[in-house]
Amino acid sequence: MSAASCLLTEDQFLCSICLDVFTDPVSTPCGHNFCKTCITQHWNVNVQTQCPNCKEVFNTRPELRVNTFISEMAAQFRQSAQQKASSSSSEQQAAKPGEVPCDVCTGTKLKALKSCLVCLDSYCETHLEPHLTRSGLKRHQLIDPVENLEGRMCTKHDKLLELFCKTDQMCVCMLCTVLDHKNHDVVPLKEGYEGKKAELGKTEAEIQQMIQKRRLKLQEIKHSAKISEEDADREIADGVQVFTALKESVERSQAELINTIKEKQRKTEKQAEGFIKELEQEISELKKRSTEVEQLSRSEDHLHLLQSFRTLNTARPTKNWTGVRVSRPSYEGTVVRALNQLEETLSKQMKKLFEVELKRVQQYAVDVTLDPDIVHPRSTQSNDIEKTNKGNNCRCVLSEKAFTSGRFYFEVPVKRWSKWTLGVARKLTNMKERIPASPTNGYWTVFHRRRVGYFAPADPPVRLSLKSQPEKVGVFVDYEEGLVSFHDVDAAALIYSFTGCSFTEKLYPFFSPCPNDGASIHCPDTCALL
Repeated sequence: MSAASCLLTEDQFLCSICLDVFTDPVSTPCGHNFCKTCITQHWNVNVQTQCPNCKEVFNTRPELRVNTFISEMAAQFRQSAQQKASSSSSEQQAAKPGEVPCDVCTGTKLKALKSCLVCLDSYCETHLEPHLTRSGLKRHQLIDPVENLEGRMCTKHDKLLELFCKTDQMCVCMLCTVLDHKNHDVVPLKEGYEGKKAELGKTEAEIQQMIQKRRLKLQEIKHSAKISEEDADREIADGVQVFTALKESVERSQAELINTIKEKQRKTEKQAEGFIKELEQEISELKKRSTEVEQLSRSEDHLHLLQSFRTLNTARPTKNWTGVRVSRPSYEGTVVRALNQLEETLSKQMKKLFEVELKRVQQYAVDVTLDPDIVHPRSTQSNDIEKTNKGNNCRCVLSEKAFTSGRFYFEVPVKRWSKWTLGVARKLTNMKERIPASPTNGYWTVFHRRRVGYFAPADPPVRLSLKSQPEKVGVFVDYEEGLVSFHDVDAAALIYSFTGCSFTEKLYPFFSPCPNDGASIHCPDTCALL
């Protein structure tokens, strides 16, 4: 019996009414088997007494008796299935946090393999078996296990959400399309899914592109940070080297000054020591002679006194010390000369540093070109600035290109003009008015006037003391750092620097060979761009 039951399939032991293994199976006259309770309730509900399978009608309700053979077979099959399920359950894993548990399991909830959109339950491997084998359950839609299956039901109509309304961008049930979403663009859930999946693919590509761009930017920033760190380390090393050299130079100059003063003092001391020795020797001789004179004056021997007196008069005469002086060394100018020498050394060192600095900023050189759209209509020869100056007009010259970030450097020959203003400025607006050329008004410049000299119209203005007249001036701007520095290109010297500036607008290289007073910018008729 057991061997025979193993050859039978589960479908042969399922009641076609309850779709479960037979309980008290009975046979109808047509030969079909049902659970006794299932067929009895079926006939109680229906008016006609007929077989649910073959639809054969019985005039009188048949007397139903339990089919013992099928009952035993079903019992053995049920027992075998339970053992199989028990063995299978022991091999399955319990649902972990974050995993969907089986809704049928009692006690320990096993991990669900599938969820049924019809039953709205999730099943482990054992309890999923009926959906894979029973014909009535095979038609149910299974998906990967998900939680909150109730969320897949329309809350308004209690129907499965199986359509997608493209008009309202929401999932709907069949009744929704007839009522609330009538005349809307409604497509099957799968079609909506595929459309959104395509959009997600596009979005994913865009996200990946954004990620790639940000990775490149991240590498760029890291590289910039590394270069900045290297620049800082190099600048610190150069600075330490420079200041160490300056310190050594100062110490060396100090030592030379002290040695010079001490050498003069040693000569004075040596001279004084010679005079002291000579004086002490004469004092000793004079004391000796004084003693002889005193002894002779006490003598009462007339002959001896007369003979000895002659000897005393012939003694070595003493030196006349009246005009003898110790020469005090003169220290006037010693410190000044030492400082001048130190200044000369420092100037040479500074010149070397400025040459290096000038080469650094010159690597950011940009071309300065003419913008014909802003040249004043009266100006037919925009570069003939000397001719314009002779007519007592001036020309404010801006670059065509503006800068809003980074660093840039440009040079302007100024030798040919005795009066000029040079630097950077914001966009020139009302040039009919006199505007103070200060950083407050958007001008970072230096200017030269023949009688006034060189000035930086800062707040307040700064008079500049230059060792030589610049023939070519270089202007360097670091937009982010807020720095504008002016350099004498030929002398490799720093003229002036505006620091701590806050730039928020476009900056234009600016040049004005105008005969104005330098305190303000006033271009009445002609404006051009360089």
